[in-house]
Amino acid sequence: MNINDKSVLEMLNKLIVINRLNKTQILQMVNLAAISNDINDLRCNLKWECSKSSNKNT
Repeated sequence: MNINDKSVLEMLNKLIVINRLNKTQILQMVNLAAISNDINDLRCNLKWECSKSSNKNT
């Protein structure tokens, strides 16, 4: 996804507001958006990253 595209930025902003993301989560989402093909791919990548980081803490 092109994070410089206005529609992509609007979509990312909506995700930030809806999910009440903190600074770390926002940075992670922006990094993943750059390598994701679409919103569904981004959501999948975010879930994977969250599960990966939660497994490190256990």
